[in-house]
Amino acid sequence: MSQGVFVDNSIFLGGGGEDYATQQFLNLKYANRHGLIAGATGTGKTVTLQILAEGFSNAGVPVFMADVKGDLSGLAKSGSADFKLHEAFTKRATQIGFADYVYENFPVTFWDLFGDQGHPIRTTVAEMGPLLISRLLELSEAQEGILNIAFRLADEEGMPLLDLKDLQALLVWIGESRKDLSLRYGNISVQSIGAIQRRLMVLENQGAAKFFGEPALELADLMRVDAEGRGSVNILAADKLMASPRLYATFLLWLLSELFEELPEVGDPDKPKLVFFFDEAHLLFEDAPKALVDKVEQVARLIRSKGVGVYFITQNPADVPEDILGQLGNRVQHALRAFTAKDRKNLRMAAETYRDNPRFSTEDAIREVGVGEAVTSVLLKKGVPSVVERTLIRPPSSQLGPITLSERKSFMQSNPLASKYDVKVDRNSAYEILQKRSEAAAAEAAKLEEQEEEMEAMQREYSSARRYSGSRVGRSSSTRSRSSRDADFGTQMRKMVMKELTGTTGRRIVRGVLGSLFKGR
Repeated sequence: MSQGVFVDNSIFLGGGGEDYATQQFLNLKYANRHGLIAGATGTGKTVTLQILAEGFSNAGVPVFMADVKGDLSGLAKSGSADFKLHEAFTKRATQIGFADYVYENFPVTFWDLFGDQGHPIRTTVAEMGPLLISRLLELSEAQEGILNIAFRLADEEGMPLLDLKDLQALLVWIGESRKDLSLRYGNISVQSIGAIQRRLMVLENQGAAKFFGEPALELADLMRVDAEGRGSVNILAADKLMASPRLYATFLLWLLSELFEELPEVGDPDKPKLVFFFDEAHLLFEDAPKALVDKVEQVARLIRSKGVGVYFITQNPADVPEDILGQLGNRVQHALRAFTAKDRKNLRMAAETYRDNPRFSTEDAIREVGVGEAVTSVLLKKGVPSVVERTLIRPPSSQLGPITLSERKSFMQSNPLASKYDVKVDRNSAYEILQKRSEAAAAEAAKLEEQEEEMEAMQREYSSARRYSGSRVGRSSSTRSRSSRDADFGTQMRKMVMKELTGTTGRRIVRGVLGSLFKGR
């Protein structure tokens, strides 16, 4: 393990100053106070993300990061002298005083919501909750209200909501019972239920159904440390996930919320318990309702006391709401381009968030830094931000660029978590409970119909016997009276059966029809 990236409870970032010989470090004690990595496309954000992950891992801090372009998988493999940039990397290491620069790999675990390029990450519908699912489905206020009713009923009726088919089945049941439920919970319209079902179907068609179910992710599996004391580097395959940006943003927000709820308070530890990198951060805030932005701000503000650092990666700091941006104490700002008036305004605003360095103009530096170079500011003693500095980012020790698909598969197969997460489990939940209820109602209805048929057969047999006895000559008036009473008795029996069919049992027969629909799934 290279010690050069982890010295005196700090992570080596690169060289600063006029000759880049002044080493720049990120203090682990303040690494849980969040951070920002920003810059235009192609300016070096991915390499900065990679070297930070290496530094945290060597310091024994697990990390979780989304791999939007597939480049970060190289963390699992050591760099090589055969690499075309080997000579440039070695020269840079010498320039910034990185004396013990060596190539090495890191303990990587690959994850994928779709289960293709990593171990499946799942959560249950109940754990995701109505607020985030409403955000994911882009529901109106009325539709979100119905979703809240569904979650409330699931709790009251003892019906676990684990996967999408559980929620779909529960919504059907609510639609059937809407008249009774509306008296208790307010109006429940068929149109709103239908709209939710259609959006769930779209989500299912996009493959997101794989995300909901069991076994659900255990957060402890993201926070493992290997035998050498290095933190696990958890890489989420996000290239396909980016086609569903709301699912991507909702998942990451859910993960932050779970960490906040489950982890104990630790105050300000000597180093973070986990560092969370949120790439393409603007996706979380685009068109987001205020309630959701407020929740992100709350989680970002409070989760640091759980020992979790959150680092947003985006093209422009303006992509992050100001209240959240103010909480990001550690910053690596790569070049920003200023081609339009709006770009120049954003550049000026970005420069104003740094503590000035008298040697240069921060605004000019942000505009002029080259690829692999950045303007940096980190938290020092007592959480005071350092003076802004132009920094040449250190070269990565792991492979720059992605590994092959076969190499990825090999890493996945050898990971002990494969046996835990790769096979989906479908236990008894809302769908199965409602299916059994429907089957029971259908069986009861069939039994009642059979009894009615037997009654009708008895009535026909009785009527046939009456016609036969009626052909006899000399029938007395007392016989006719008795026949009339018997006919009345048969008529009353038929009325009782029809009354039962139109009553509660009859309604159960109608609900029994739903059972056949469930069977057809």
